[in-house]
Amino acid sequence: MLRIEEMERAMASSFWRVALGVLSLGLMVSGCTTNPATGKANFTPFMTPDQELQIGAQEHPKLLQQFGGAYPDAKVSGYVAEVGARLAAESELPDLQFTFTTLNSKVINAFALPGGYVYMSRGLLAYMNDEAELASVLGHEIGHVTARHSARRYNKSIFSQVLGVGVGIATGSSELANLVNQSSQLYLLSYSRGQELEADELGVRYMSRVGYDPFGAPRMLETLGEASALDAQVMGRSNATQPPAWARTHPLTSERVRVALAEARQVSANTPEKLRRKNELLNAIDGMRIDDDPAQGIVDGQTFRHGQLGFAFSVPSGFAIENGSTAVRASGPGSSLILFTGGRAASNNMAQQAQIIWQSLTDGQAPALANMQNITVNGMQAATGNARIVSNGNTLDFRVVAINYGGGAVYSFIFIAPPNSMSQLNEPFRRTTYSFKRLSAAERAAVKGRVIKVITVQRGDTVQSLARLMAYDDYQVERFLVLNGLDDTPNPQLKAGERLKLVVYKN
Repeated sequence: MLRIEEMERAMASSFWRVALGVLSLGLMVSGCTTNPATGKANFTPFMTPDQELQIGAQEHPKLLQQFGGAYPDAKVSGYVAEVGARLAAESELPDLQFTFTTLNSKVINAFALPGGYVYMSRGLLAYMNDEAELASVLGHEIGHVTARHSARRYNKSIFSQVLGVGVGIATGSSELANLVNQSSQLYLLSYSRGQELEADELGVRYMSRVGYDPFGAPRMLETLGEASALDAQVMGRSNATQPPAWARTHPLTSERVRVALAEARQVSANTPEKLRRKNELLNAIDGMRIDDDPAQGIVDGQTFRHGQLGFAFSVPSGFAIENGSTAVRASGPGSSLILFTGGRAASNNMAQQAQIIWQSLTDGQAPALANMQNITVNGMQAATGNARIVSNGNTLDFRVVAINYGGGAVYSFIFIAPPNSMSQLNEPFRRTTYSFKRLSAAERAAVKGRVIKVITVQRGDTVQSLARLMAYDDYQVERFLVLNGLDDTPNPQLKAGERLKLVVYKN
């Protein structure tokens, strides 16, 4: 959460104009052309290249808002853009004005919008160990653009939004439609198997033309696999039940690693130089933020703390917290969900404020909250009420809690679950409500972020001794190995003089 404000409304105002424009274009299917990158026929009847540019420019600021904005360190963002431009110049669209953005997000992901807008999170950048690995990811995303995969995927997401809006019309709530879209969006934004392999091939092609070590691609894919497995272990879940963002939008399979290895071997003989440029990458990311940005709040296991705004709360075991730009979202079992957000109080009466929040969530189309109760949460006046919405044979129970933080600020929890799950979660949701508290000055000062620190291995250093310096209470050795691409090496022996990464605390 960047600041106190109402929950973001997702694209509702401009959606129908874009959707109707896309649908009308479908009636004008022009002749196919051959894509110079893939050698295949282009068939994207719903979007022309000029419209790709328009869509990319239109969605760019929205995407920045969703992912915490651009990372403000020019050393990092400039470096990524420089490498990206070098690769784009070797693509089949060298005249396209690509835009490379490093996102201020801990999510491990990279993606592209139509029109040459390519994004990489600092969360993904932290796991790279040389410039060839960076080039492999940027080349992959450039490949999605040159092959026009991003245009086809965007069309698919437009139609998923049509579906979501249909649900919203049925219930009278655009906010509920946004919830539907949010839950389905990542799946629908994933590329097909063929598109992923094609982008891998194009990425290796572009990086080899520049002279990068083509084996950076399979190395990066292997590291991503290890990072995904570690993330699952830390979160206490399996990859199959809740895969991380990268795996959801770029299906990560052993087949991709095998194909990338084969492609690298094929082009390696024709690559005059095999640049890895490890020091250049490490110099660029030394001091880069990793995990949460304190300005947006810190997730620590089941607890969320915001030092600048001065509050904290905890969610039940089994819920995974996602920190968004305007709301904190915790997804749990049985399609249960917790939304937490803040804003300016419209009423000093918290029962009235809870009703205002509920009517805003449902666009005023739902009955008022029932069973209203005035409560006190750690000395703060609050109120809570519940409601049930039935639509198309589906039933959801809601509980809204409004808390008067003081100074004109109000914070709210919206608990959502099917009735059978809600009955089981009533007590855990109650504990979450009463976990909300103000932080003392000392507690606010103790909310620290983490950064990458590049160190030089000294004689006598071991994996275990360096891992103990990692700013985590758990999985220190595993985190150190994966961060440095050492996880596939049994008992790796460190060499004096080599440079490696640590994660340390920093305000």
